[in-house]
Amino acid sequence: MEQNTCKHFIERKKIAMRTIGMSDYTVGEDCFDELHGALAEYGATKVAIIGGKRALAAALPGIEAALAGTDVEILETRVYGTNSTRANIAKVLNSPACQEVDVLIACGGGKALDTVKTAAIELKKIVFTVPTICSNCSAATAIAVVYNDDGSLEGYSYPNRPAHIFINPKIIAEAPAEYFWAGVGDALSKQPEVEYATSAGNLEHTADLGLALAHTCSEPLFTYGVKGLEDVRQNLSTEAVKQIALDIVVNTGYVSNLTNQNDYYYNSSVAHAFYNATCSIPRKGTYLHGEVVSLGVLVLFAYTDDTENLERYAAFNKEMGLPVTLEQVGLSESDIPALCEYAHTTNEWKQGNPEPFTDEKFAAAIKAADAYGHTL
Repeated sequence: MEQNTCKHFIERKKIAMRTIGMSDYTVGEDCFDELHGALAEYGATKVAIIGGKRALAAALPGIEAALAGTDVEILETRVYGTNSTRANIAKVLNSPACQEVDVLIACGGGKALDTVKTAAIELKKIVFTVPTICSNCSAATAIAVVYNDDGSLEGYSYPNRPAHIFINPKIIAEAPAEYFWAGVGDALSKQPEVEYATSAGNLEHTADLGLALAHTCSEPLFTYGVKGLEDVRQNLSTEAVKQIALDIVVNTGYVSNLTNQNDYYYNSSVAHAFYNATCSIPRKGTYLHGEVVSLGVLVLFAYTDDTENLERYAAFNKEMGLPVTLEQVGLSESDIPALCEYAHTTNEWKQGNPEPFTDEKFAAAIKAADAYGHTL
């Protein structure tokens, strides 16, 4: 088991003060051994455990064993639902147990964690996260995605960052492999999106630190991604699985918190504008967040005329079985005008770029990325 504690640091300016919070994290198959001590740091003696049905089945035995015989009482165990919607957030808000506890322990993937993080804003509760899949970096971030009931994007909420993350590679390795696969796809976006969003320069300290850390996000995916996916498909908890989980949860999560502040937004750009726009287009099939984002990364490289990285990332997508064409995510060239229209409403279109987006350039990039994908 490895443990890392990254306490608050404060950046002072002549006019304003910024406090940056970064989550503590514990990683290892015995990570729950640290749970009681982590709760004690906050004087917490009452908790609620909330997550997806499968996530609770995977994590609850270890959590309950770690808290057995301690002074910590589990007031409620709750299945949150299946999506991060206002209705599911309200269920947490209206739970008497969740209102009473000291800490909310969120277990699952991004939608479960985002539901709990968003509810915690109004409840004013501390959140611990247990990512039972590593499909994205929600376990570490001070941002959450909220969806409408029809699955389209409502927008983002801005909770406090989780206080502590418990990463158990065995649980992640035994989860459905498609989530690990999609997590690699989502993490592929972090480095190129931040590099593009910050490319105008003139960064102050916190954003510059985020950019420096962003430079570390892609190589672990290229190094361990294929092996890690093979291992997860065999339910094997290995070093490759652990390294991918750390990259997806910690590296990209920390970058998100450093590059997303009140006075700037560099956390995502073209790839997520593409993904968020696709959420509003009815189509057959179900596509995971990171699956679609990985195609959006190719759109980003086409948008910036970065042929070298377009070819490199597309080849990796192909090797991982991630999409390289519109058809593979249920879309076609006829959807491009709608993608441009829906992209206008995204946070990324408004903020995540060094210069104003244009429909013409965005549409051309989607066509170019799709065309290159077809050559593979």
